[in-house]
Amino acid sequence: MKQPEGFVVPGNEQLVCRLKKSLYGLKQARRQWYKRFDTFMIAQGCTRSRYDNCVYFRQYSDGSFFYLLLYVDDILIASKDKSLISKLKSQLSEEFEMKDLGAAKKILSMEIQRDRKAGKLYWSQGCYLEKALGRFNIKNYKAVSTTLAAHFRLSA
Repeated sequence: MKQPEGFVVPGNEQLVCRLKKSLYGLKQARRQWYKRFDTFMIAQGCTRSRYDNCVYFRQYSDGSFFYLLLYVDDILIASKDKSLISKLKSQLSEEFEMKDLGAAKKILSMEIQRDRKAGKLYWSQGCYLEKALGRFNIKNYKAVSTTLAAHFRLSA
C-alpha cells in the first residue's frame, strides 16, 4: 500500500492509512459486508437456511412468516403479509443504505409474474434462454412444448 495522492506526508511516506471500515472493491469487503448483514438478520430473530447461507426466514407465533433471499447486493423478500415486508424493509433501511425498487419483476435472470386474483406466482427464464441462444447464434429455432410424462407427479 501507499499513501493516497493528495495525502502524502513529507518525511512519512512509509506510513499508510488504517481503514476503520471495509472499502467497496477490496477483496475482503464483500465478506465483511456479509458478516455484518448476517449478524443483523440473526439479531432480528431470523434463521439462516441450512441449505443456502443467503436465505433467511422468520416464522412468527401467529403462523405468519417471511423469506429473505440475498444475492450479492440484491434482496428479495417474500411473504403473504405485506406488513411484515414493510416492517423488515424499515429495519433494513435503518441499518443499511438501500433503495426500495418495489415489487420484484426480475431476479437472477428469472422473470416474475403475479396473478393476484388467483393467488399465483409464475417464474420464467424465457429472457435468459433468448440471451443464451443469441450468444451461440441460434436465432432461428423452432419452439416445441415438452410435457411431463403422465406418471410424473410434482409435490410440494
